[in-house]
Amino acid sequence: MRKIYEKSELCFALIWIGIYVVLMSAADSVSETLGVAKIVTAPVCVGLVLAMYLWIRGNGLKEKYGLCPFQGSAKQYLFFIPLVLLASTNLWWGVRMNYTPAETALYAVSMLCVGFLEEVIFRGFLFKALCRTNVKQAVVISSVTFGIGHIVNLLNGRDIPETVMQICYAVAIGFLFTILFLKGKSLWPCILTHSAINSLSAFANDGGAPEWHGIAGSAFLCLVSLAYAVYILRVTKKEQVTHE
Repeated sequence: MRKIYEKSELCFALIWIGIYVVLMSAADSVSETLGVAKIVTAPVCVGLVLAMYLWIRGNGLKEKYGLCPFQGSAKQYLFFIPLVLLASTNLWWGVRMNYTPAETALYAVSMLCVGFLEEVIFRGFLFKALCRTNVKQAVVISSVTFGIGHIVNLLNGRDIPETVMQICYAVAIGFLFTILFLKGKSLWPCILTHSAINSLSAFANDGGAPEWHGIAGSAFLCLVSLAYAVYILRVTKKEQVTHE
């Protein structure tokens, strides 16, 4: 992988995207066949996280790919309260156990790993590779690619309307996370929020939600993500002008 990385960071990122999509889709399919949610997906995710982290650390790339402390004032970033709002959406309509205790544990492990993997792949590998030519273009491509990547959920049995809504708010959240990484130089706020959103879905009480919650929830996620991203851009721009 090192040779591929040195030859083309973009190809390296695309290979990782391919590996991730294929393995995750296959693992979910096998888990469903076995009748135990995430029974195969969880160990596959853990293996990918270990392989990715060890490779990054072994090549001295932790700072480049944001696996380092956040650089910025928590107050300036509103103490990350908008991220807490995003992470809480799955709990708005109450809490319930959607899986057995064992499946819940497997689901949580899988989703925690997915948050790490997707952030490093899309915000780390892909974004950094594209940044070498055009930062603005890199922000757009990284965000849109992250959103479109969720189309794989159709292969895993999700409904088309649900997947379309997920793609829309994933693009918005992807944009926010890219801006956070660009300005704060760390992926950890993105990883933690992403992992929380995914993991808490195991406890979502969708049956207790009104019929309109799908569209309204997606709109809320988009609005908060875009508003927070714009706020960060304005605040950091003012700070840059002040220092100059």
